[in-house]
Amino acid sequence: MHTYHGSCHCGRVRFEAELELTYVSECNCSICRKKGILHHRVPPERFRLLGGQEVLRTYRFNTGTAQHHFCSVCGIHTHTNPRADPSQFTINVRCLDDVDLDALTLERRTFDGRNWEQAVKEWRERK
Repeated sequence: MHTYHGSCHCGRVRFEAELELTYVSECNCSICRKKGILHHRVPPERFRLLGGQEVLRTYRFNTGTAQHHFCSVCGIHTHTNPRADPSQFTINVRCLDDVDLDALTLERRTFDGRNWEQAVKEWRERK
């Protein structure tokens, strides 16, 4: 387990997360594709918001369950409470400081967010 630090582009929203960075998930839902997010799931006890609460905003769509958090100053999406389990977090791996994604060998998982109900059913069956 390693503690990673991350932030938005302007640095106002800062977080840390304890995780094994062995994979990233790409979701093909409309918002994740447009934002280009690489997700990594983190349980709440291993995620800490260190700063920027005052500039953090939340976007919700469709069912309103998922909470997409972003900096209201620079617009960068830092983390999400996913629809599949809103008590958890997914961090945007692209926001991790001092992580060279091109130098890492990461498993790339896909999540079929366009067909959310079926994808979650299959995901829960694998757990």
